[in-house]
Amino acid sequence: MKPWLDSIEYIRGVSMVGVVAIHVGSQYLLNPTPNIHLVALFEIVSRFSVPIFFFISAFGLFYRMNLAEPFEYGKFLRRRFKAVLIPYLLWSTFYLLHDNFFYGYQLFPDFDYAAEIYFFGLAKYHLYFLVILIWFYLLMPLWIFLVKRMTPARLILLLVAQVAFDFWSSYCAGLSENLFIKWRLNWLVLHYVFIFILGGVLAIHSQRFFAWCAAHKKIISATFLLALTTLLGYYYFLIRVRNFSPEAAVNTAHQLSPPGIFYTIAASIFLFALFQSGSLPAPPKKFLSVLGKNSYFVYLAHPLTITYLSLGLGKLGLIMTAPNALIFYVATIAVTLSVKLAWQKFSPASRR
Repeated sequence: MKPWLDSIEYIRGVSMVGVVAIHVGSQYLLNPTPNIHLVALFEIVSRFSVPIFFFISAFGLFYRMNLAEPFEYGKFLRRRFKAVLIPYLLWSTFYLLHDNFFYGYQLFPDFDYAAEIYFFGLAKYHLYFLVILIWFYLLMPLWIFLVKRMTPARLILLLVAQVAFDFWSSYCAGLSENLFIKWRLNWLVLHYVFIFILGGVLAIHSQRFFAWCAAHKKIISATFLLALTTLLGYYYFLIRVRNFSPEAAVNTAHQLSPPGIFYTIAASIFLFALFQSGSLPAPPKKFLSVLGKNSYFVYLAHPLTITYLSLGLGKLGLIMTAPNALIFYVATIAVTLSVKLAWQKFSPASRR
């Protein structure tokens, strides 16, 4: 049995706070004159957060897997669906009921609409991630087949295909009445195949990967900074030169854009190299560990916190200025995390 990697937990924590930043950034963009630099922090710097979850999911799966043994597909699905499908269905239902009460939405006009909501992850804006993850699990035999046969040349070809497909889907496909095309970003795993396969390939060669990271820290750091600078440069180019609004720029310079894809790859390797180096002081490690262990709940519940903090902001007559947005962001994480920690401490199960 391979040892547990704290790095995966730390990256999960970093990714979670990045996802919250993106959603708080969406609230901040309601300000008609947002600070474009703060928007960049919320919406651009954190853009690796969603795809890197697929990277570490694949890394964790393949790291523990013995590819020489037969793959127990049924057992795998039972375990993964218990961890993902059931929470997805429960939280989707909860958000539908909550928003029906809070906003007065009509709950289920008809069966077809209900099926569309659950199939495409439309009950809340963040739940599509779980839908895509479920599809990755369903297709696990295919990913095992590909990872076992992946070579550096094939990985490069897959990357080229990924960039081309994501470019088409993001900028060329346009609108469609077909639900599977209309909601393609909510379920189609093709948008994230490369980063998932990369996680699997690096996992089965983990010792060589970690040794390479230790020997190339400066190159990895420089590549990460270059990728981040490129994505930020694209964002500022859209605003300053193309006269895009901040919202339009964010919706263009996203994680599926060519700079966004390379930023995700660079961030994934950089964070692994950083956390595997063992150079991180104890306090940040402890903090990241707490974030990582509770990231699933914070991911699932943080839109609820955002809703009620926004309501409180309105009751106080405050608008989402830059300082208020930063406070709002910290409060969203702190409140949601505190609820989880309090539940762990005072729940009957914790006292058994």
